[in-house]
Amino acid sequence: MAEQLKKAALYCRLSEEDRNKSRKEEDSQSIQNQKSMLLQYAFAQGWEIYDVYSDDDYAGADRRRPAFNRLLRDAREHRFDIILCKTQSRFTREVELVEKYIHGLFPLWGIRFVSIVDNADTAIRGNKKARQINALVNEWYLEDMSENIRSVLDNRRQNGLHIGSFALYGYQKDPSQKGHLLVDEEAAAIVHEVFTLFAQGYGKTAIARILNERGIPNPTEYKRQKGLRYRQPGDQNSTLWSYSAIAHMLTNEIYTGTMVQGRYGSVSYKTKQNRPRPKELWYRVPRTHEAIIEPQLWEEVQHLISLRTRSCPGGRPGLFARKAFCMYCGRSMRSFKTADGRRYLGCPTRHLASNACIGSFLSVNRLAETVLGELKKTAKILNYTEEDLSLQSLDHDMVLAFVDHVRIGKRNPDTRMVPVEIFWNF
Repeated sequence: MAEQLKKAALYCRLSEEDRNKSRKEEDSQSIQNQKSMLLQYAFAQGWEIYDVYSDDDYAGADRRRPAFNRLLRDAREHRFDIILCKTQSRFTREVELVEKYIHGLFPLWGIRFVSIVDNADTAIRGNKKARQINALVNEWYLEDMSENIRSVLDNRRQNGLHIGSFALYGYQKDPSQKGHLLVDEEAAAIVHEVFTLFAQGYGKTAIARILNERGIPNPTEYKRQKGLRYRQPGDQNSTLWSYSAIAHMLTNEIYTGTMVQGRYGSVSYKTKQNRPRPKELWYRVPRTHEAIIEPQLWEEVQHLISLRTRSCPGGRPGLFARKAFCMYCGRSMRSFKTADGRRYLGCPTRHLASNACIGSFLSVNRLAETVLGELKKTAKILNYTEEDLSLQSLDHDMVLAFVDHVRIGKRNPDTRMVPVEIFWNF
């Protein structure tokens, strides 16, 4: 009986976009070269090709690579016998992932890992130390590159040069001077109108509704219409103006001609997560570009914002702040209080334009009871007893620790029940 052919999964990755792409969907020439090399090697070994997994424009430390994660899922289900890469760094540049998968889970799953250029092969005894040295070198490269890039970008920020991929709404990049912004007259007129309306007493939601009713595209949609490949994370790719879009605009000092950057900083070179930085660490360079908002209007708007700012009780955010989302439009639910003091969560989108969303609506106490009920079901897993859990003990820290997010639907008129989907952190 003939020996069954080994199935090989080919993995390719490129961290920088090839400028010679003719279409966005087309793989870069470098990815094509990697595929060609891997296919020739696999055929020479007599391996059957299971699939080609390709991540273009992804860094080796990015764990959210779609093809990479699909490869791991298929490896776990043992849909192939071998993972073949050009180099070990194409698979990952992190020591942690090398140890977790190449030296840990792959042998347990019966998966052999092979890379051509640096001769990594888990089937060869004594090859492990070389793979570990490669992993250390790759991670040192990542760390050094991150520090070098950070140093260059910080220097540009200190000099007031714009370093973002896209200009702020109301501006456009100067094609003749890198890092300089020019006023986009069409968008700038909308920016000035937003500031003027707010100074006249209009609220942020009311301003958003005015712009939506006139059919003015929001900043994300405006950039798309201008041919830019711009998108917001998550569900923020609607064409509608929102409360948050107006709020961010009204507090952005760049509109005064002052370049403000560095408001967020990365947690680590291994992740793309950013965290807010203290104001004293921001880079502020005045008079770097033409102002859209004159100083008097800016100061008037900031004064009105300070008068309207309301703090949460005790200075803490609400129990489900940035945790509750509308099941229909995906936007974050806003909290409001009725005349008798009860707190509710409501979808803000339905106020932005007619027929924008059917809207969701739920009492905070009812949602808390629902979450508490689900927590009690998993009390043993969480090392809590039912006696430890009560509505009084359900605080913001507990929700933050256990609840990733909840989605709230519209009340069923027949049963008067509000559908709630809870997504946990564990």
